[in-house]
Amino acid sequence: MKEEITILAIESSCDETAAAVVTNGRTVLSNVISSQIALHTVYGGVVPEIASRKHIEKINQVIEAALDEAGKTLTDMDAVAVTYGPGLVGALLVGVAEAKAIAYASGLPLIGVHHIEGHIAANFIENQDLEPPFICLVVSGGHTHLVVVKDYGEFQILGRTRDDAAGEAFDKVARAIGLGYPGGPKIDKEARNGDPHAIAFPKARIEGAPYDFSFSGLKSSVLNYLNHAKMLGEQVNCADLAASFQQAVVDVLVEHTVKAAKEFGFNRVAIAGGVASNTCLRAAMRQACGQAGIRFYYPSPIYCTDNAAMIGCAGYYEYRKGVRHGWDLNAVPNLKLGER
Repeated sequence: MKEEITILAIESSCDETAAAVVTNGRTVLSNVISSQIALHTVYGGVVPEIASRKHIEKINQVIEAALDEAGKTLTDMDAVAVTYGPGLVGALLVGVAEAKAIAYASGLPLIGVHHIEGHIAANFIENQDLEPPFICLVVSGGHTHLVVVKDYGEFQILGRTRDDAAGEAFDKVARAIGLGYPGGPKIDKEARNGDPHAIAFPKARIEGAPYDFSFSGLKSSVLNYLNHAKMLGEQVNCADLAASFQQAVVDVLVEHTVKAAKEFGFNRVAIAGGVASNTCLRAAMRQACGQAGIRFYYPSPIYCTDNAAMIGCAGYYEYRKGVRHGWDLNAVPNLKLGER
């Protein structure tokens, strides 16, 4: 195998159209993202049909920009990697079709990448010393998983959410208290002016499944608190409510992760996914890991949210294992972690 493997990566699973050029899985030569947040904010969330149409408009532009920024052409690439699931089926199809067309026309290998595996791999970009095995907490709008990263592309799921994902709970609570979309960053910002201990919200524990998560009860408690205050004509302190809700989520995420690291004997913990950019979660995890003598890893915020650099990183390790996909590669919207 060549000493230097350069991959063109494409990501279009939700509402970011992204392309990147990545060398040897850890060196990002370019990472271009076209965000649709402003477009969907008026609707209070992502509208799949609008997202798909915008991907079609933007995908060639971001790929050309990524190649230009990297100072490369398609002839310099060794493979094309693309997210093929999970995600919005229409959005995924745009990226998969584009990747197949480029790979076919250029005679390059095609590598389908699991979106969540990409999020986990984002930790390798800036942490050159991080190697499997380690524990990783994956927290995003659609997923909350606690996994053992046994090797590159090999995972053991210790726990997952039974209902709402952490990011989904953030979005729903933000909408309920009038902060709008996207919920995660808005609650994080509002909570900085509030008291995280002002309101005692429940923290779900699931009997017989110590590493599983549940956030629907917490979400319901917030809604009940708001309804009760409205009935009594009481003023709600939005900052205190945001801070208390956020603290309840973060406490559970951190407790489960550190408990698993101790029980299974891991001295390295990482976080990944959009919610991994939450300042409260990062600070709490850093403190808890420090007290437990565990090394804590996390990506920069730009690599927490959806991006193509993480797909290029994960794609590189798939390439090294000999993974190649045919022209029948299709979008798999409900693809589970570890599925191939």
